[in-house]
Amino acid sequence: MKNKKVFFQDWGLIDYQQAWDKQETIFGETVKTKIDNRNRETAYEAAAKSAGTTVAYDTIEADETFNYLVFCEHPHVYTLGKSGKPEHLLLDEEGLKEKHAVYYPINRGGDITYHGPGQIVSYPILDLDNFFTDIHLYLRTLEEAVILTLADFGLKAGRYEGYTGVWFDADNEKARKICAMGVRCSRWVTMHGLALNVNTDLSYFKNIVPCGIDDKAVTSIQQELGHAVDINEVKEILKHHISVLFGMEML
Repeated sequence: MKNKKVFFQDWGLIDYQQAWDKQETIFGETVKTKIDNRNRETAYEAAAKSAGTTVAYDTIEADETFNYLVFCEHPHVYTLGKSGKPEHLLLDEEGLKEKHAVYYPINRGGDITYHGPGQIVSYPILDLDNFFTDIHLYLRTLEEAVILTLADFGLKAGRYEGYTGVWFDADNEKARKICAMGVRCSRWVTMHGLALNVNTDLSYFKNIVPCGIDDKAVTSIQQELGHAVDINEVKEILKHHISVLFGMEML
């Protein structure tokens, strides 16, 4: 039976490395559980073959995998995905110090992005076998949750064909990105996730080629509305839409 129970955690403002380590721990435990379950199943199959019988799969006891949805904010940090180019960071070591920022090459997909205060970073650490095993649908579902969240603030956002994330006016020269995405998936277990600009200091994006795209702007809810919004309100709305779209039982 699929376990759609999801433990929600808000880690608040947390150092990027600390959050990455916590993600890796949860991710690793979930992957190990799945490997152990598969090894147990393989042992039953081998025993049944040796005995000339068939496996009654419903009698094999499998350990349950758990799902997590994490929200947090980070101090100023630039992260580079596996497919990114280091030269897309436009600051040297001294420049990073001046901006009170740090830099990490990491193990998600995508290019370079920025995280900082006023931005909601969401890390769904899910066993997609509990939901659906389709990484493209997974990404589109996260995008849809952000699109619906923005609609609740009267903002009409959408997708940009050929790119992940959420955009405004993607079909014209005014295209601007409000939500970046980059994930890692192994044995259908996910980590990393999305970053939604709420009251973000957008000047920090000028120090990179965001997501490797050098001819499009970056925006935030604050910039689109002309005033700051309550980030906790945005979190609650985003959490709601994610839970509904995935059919989660949020704990």
